[in-house]
Amino acid sequence: MHPSPLRRQLNGLVPPKIATPGLVSGNSGGGLAPLVDFYSKLPKGPAPQRYGGIKGRFFSGKNASGAPVLAIIGGLFLIGYTIDYQLHLKHHKNHAH
Repeated sequence: MHPSPLRRQLNGLVPPKIATPGLVSGNSGGGLAPLVDFYSKLPKGPAPQRYGGIKGRFFSGKNASGAPVLAIIGGLFLIGYTIDYQLHLKHHKNHAH
């Protein structure tokens, strides 16, 4: 039988080499020392927000600005004007119709 998606996601929470059934199922708490030691070394609190690519470079942190939005607007204007010129305006350069 195949494991369910939830079981596969939760599989990585407890390292298999540390939390063996012999250590966990004992009556004494001494067998849990490696497990407690492992989890006490993990970082506490929420994970830091890390953004990569364009969002991290221009829109997050100390370098946040609206320059990419203005560059996109300007680029679209230039592309649109170039297409309009090539398809229509160059025919009216020397004479009107």
